[in-house]
Order: sequence, then C-alpha cells, then structure tokens
Amino acid sequence: MIDPARVRQLLAAEGLTRWAEVIEQQLDVFINRAPHGDWSRWQQALDRLPVLGEGSVDCRNGALNISPDRPLQGEAHAALLAGLKALHPWRKGPYQVADIRIDTEWRSDWKWDRVIPHLEPLSDRLVLDVGCGNAYHCWRMADAGARQVIGIDPTALFLAQYLAISELLRPMAPGLAGRVEMLPLGIESMPAELAAFDTVFSMGVLYHRRSPIDHLLELRGALRPGGQLVLETLMIEGADDQVLVPRGRYAKMRNVWFIPTPAMLENWLQRCGFRSVRTVDVTPTGLEEQRSTEWMTFESLADFLDPADTRFTIEGYPAPRRGILIAEA
Repeated sequence: MIDPARVRQLLAAEGLTRWAEVIEQQLDVFINRAPHGDWSRWQQALDRLPVLGEGSVDCRNGALNISPDRPLQGEAHAALLAGLKALHPWRKGPYQVADIRIDTEWRSDWKWDRVIPHLEPLSDRLVLDVGCGNAYHCWRMADAGARQVIGIDPTALFLAQYLAISELLRPMAPGLAGRVEMLPLGIESMPAELAAFDTVFSMGVLYHRRSPIDHLLELRGALRPGGQLVLETLMIEGADDQVLVPRGRYAKMRNVWFIPTPAMLENWLQRCGFRSVRTVDVTPTGLEEQRSTEWMTFESLADFLDPADTRFTIEGYPAPRRGILIAEA
C-alpha cells in the first residue's frame, strides 16, 4: 500500500506545499475505509508476486517491458502469472513482464504514439496525469524524461495494478520507479490553483464530467503559467460549435455527458483562458485498438457498435472518434 508520509515528502520536495499539507489525511481516508470489496483479494495477489531481481526496463515496441536477467521457472513463474491474472480486468497497456504479455483491452501505446509528436519535451518536467488508469502512460512519460509524474485516479483496481508493476520493476529500475507516483484520488481532491505543473494530461476524462467547463478550469489551475495541456477526448464530426448530449447511454456507457466537435472544444478552452489552442489529431477508434482479450474478458468496442453498421453505436449515435488538443495556460 502507499506510504502517506513518503508521498507528503515527495509533494513538498516538488513545491506542492498546499497539497503536501493534506495528502496524508487524504490517503489515510482511502486506506482506512477499505477501498474496495475485493481489495483484500487484490492485496493477496500483490503479496504473492515474486521478486524478479535485477534486469532491465524499457518501452520498446509499445509495451512497458520488465525483463529479469534470469528466466522465471516453476513456482515463481506460476506465482507471477496467477498474481497478475488476479488483477483482471487489465484495460490500459500493454505490459510485458518476463515472458508474460499482458494484452490489455486498449492499445494505449497507439494513443501515446499519436500524442508524443505534439508535446513540449518532457525532460525535467513536473507532470500530472488526470484519470491515469493503471499508470501505463505515466511510465511512458517518465521514460520520455519527466522529472516526476503524478498520476491520479480513484479506481482501486487501477491502484492495485500500478502497485504490482511498480514493485516488479523497482529492483531493476529504481530511478524510473521513483519518478512515477499514482494516487487514488480525483482532481477534485487536489488543492485549487496550484499553478505548479509543467505539463498536465487529461485523456479519456472530459466526456465523463457533468461539467466539462469546470474540468477545464481545474486543469488550467494545476498548470504553471506557460505550462502545456494535453487533452484527449471523444469528439463528433463537424466544423461548427455543436455538442452531442446523449439521451441515455453512449456506446453502453452511462456516464457520457458531452461530446463536442473540435471547434466547440477549442472554443471551450479559449473561454477558459487557454492560449495557442489547436486540435492536432482526430482518429476513429478501431476494433484493433479497443477489444476484449484474455486479460480483459468483458464486453468491448465490438459489443458497443451497431452490428449492421459500425459507423454507429448500438444506440444509433456516431461511433467513437477521439481527438487530441494541445493548449498553453
């Protein structure tokens, strides 16, 4: 589990003083309230993971690769596989741990490949990843040179997956491990107007927010003046200031509230005080990028689309398209 005192020291060292003053209380609430009914089972899975020892860590071929010097065999290999499988479903990745490929629901590396050409270099930057999932992209940010990455996501399973990956790679790459911290919090738990982060990512979050404008203002408040926002979200086609507000579910998701055109989202960002706003990529989500696998056996994109016409969701709305916008605070 997370060490609240260590996290307080980390935040203080990065100049996040107001957050450091409250973080121990925030984490104690999470730890002491029994974060999820399955937490004890997930903790047992974490406790069973073997220590891999020395080796190497890299991001070749899109995966976070954790490669021990010695091949795992017998009970150690069985314990590793069982422990990782117990943390199903794995949605963001992929990961490669020894010879075990965690083939996640999302090819999150494809999104990263679309994002990274448009970033200010991450070298020596303080980075916030809002809605980070199991922290896959946090590892990619650290690998790209970020000084410190703080990911926030309140989902307990994602925290368990992050803890598993962090502990497995720590003996091989302690420097990398120390530059990624995931906290089980939402952005509403952060002190407002920190004005501290060099880069803030919000990927796959905006359409889940009942008030998208408030979310954009929260993101701007976290950035230092001149800092860079990377915003990735669902979009609809169109050149005008239009917004789709689903009447019920969208692609079987209950919590999708607003899906704008690129022009409308640029307008929102400008109204919130962002500068140099530009849409840098819009890509339809394909069945090879989001799909069910043995590591995520539940329904996925193929089940969310109209089987007679995959240009539309099962509810008749335009099929998912995801856009990336870059802006400065």
